[in-house]
Amino acid sequence: MKSKATLKQIAKELGVSVSTVSKALNDSPEISEPTKKRIQEYAKLKNYKPNVIGLNLKNRSTKTIGVIIPNILNSFFAKVFSGIEKVADEKGYKVITCISNESLEKEIGALEMLSNGTIDGFILSISEEAQKLQQFGHFKSIINEGTPIVMFDRTTDEVNCDKVVVDDLDSAVNAMEHLINTGCKNIALFSSINNLSVGKLRAKGFYKAFENKVLKVNENLIILTDTSEEFDQKIKDFFNKNEFDGVFAVDEHASVMAMKHGIKKGYKIPEELSIIGFADGLWSRRMTPSLSTVSQHGPEIGEVAATMLIEKLESKDEEYTYRTTVIKTELRQRESTKKL
Repeated sequence: MKSKATLKQIAKELGVSVSTVSKALNDSPEISEPTKKRIQEYAKLKNYKPNVIGLNLKNRSTKTIGVIIPNILNSFFAKVFSGIEKVADEKGYKVITCISNESLEKEIGALEMLSNGTIDGFILSISEEAQKLQQFGHFKSIINEGTPIVMFDRTTDEVNCDKVVVDDLDSAVNAMEHLINTGCKNIALFSSINNLSVGKLRAKGFYKAFENKVLKVNENLIILTDTSEEFDQKIKDFFNKNEFDGVFAVDEHASVMAMKHGIKKGYKIPEELSIIGFADGLWSRRMTPSLSTVSQHGPEIGEVAATMLIEKLESKDEEYTYRTTVIKTELRQRESTKKL
């Protein structure tokens, strides 16, 4: 394939400034006819094609939204994306999606690649590595350059932007109170995402529920890890060494493993062991017994995030105000918990 020249390359070859090349190619009267002709002929020879996206930088009219999600295998992010795409399509916007794969480097790369005029704004959830290292400067830089960002689910107070979150702490308290009110006395806390903001908030809700009920937490029944691999190691002997009648799992992986080990150990669910998971993929309904879950309303989060960004992009208001919208969750009672 014949390579395409850039403005910078043409300027260097002809010994003129990038600005002169740009003006000549746009037929500006500021440039003399001989210079204009020389530049235009050379650009044609070198297969130069104007960056239409780049030309839209000033008026921000690409009508395209960049979406960066941390994990394509997580059904929650797939549901959020479906909500984003629905609203974008209704409003006449296109969507470009990148996967950070929980990597800070890939997250920065995606932001840099798309912020060159390809998109008008971003909707994203922070990668695991960025949260672990507490590195958020790349988001601040993009916003300072004039590109708006809407964060969802995994957010940080260090970045001033619009945010869409669920009531992680309150929903964890409500789920825990359901377990307590149905008679669970010894409740375990399982997490394989304790390095993420949402994992920390849900764990905090676990402790708050005990505090509200003036009950004591058994610290021997707590598994808090940063990875699913570390979690799997810790849960191996957990069911053999401890006695408990309830599990609150703050993420999908921990939920599945709790159910798997509970069934393997021979617990009658929910009579002897009740389990609530903070996830709501298809598997939670198809498991036997089906899993009671805290539903995060992923499509609604996506719809709200897309609406917020598009409103920001189309607003003529020079004032840049930030909003945080909280989406209420819902406890979906299935077969893994007792009915009140």
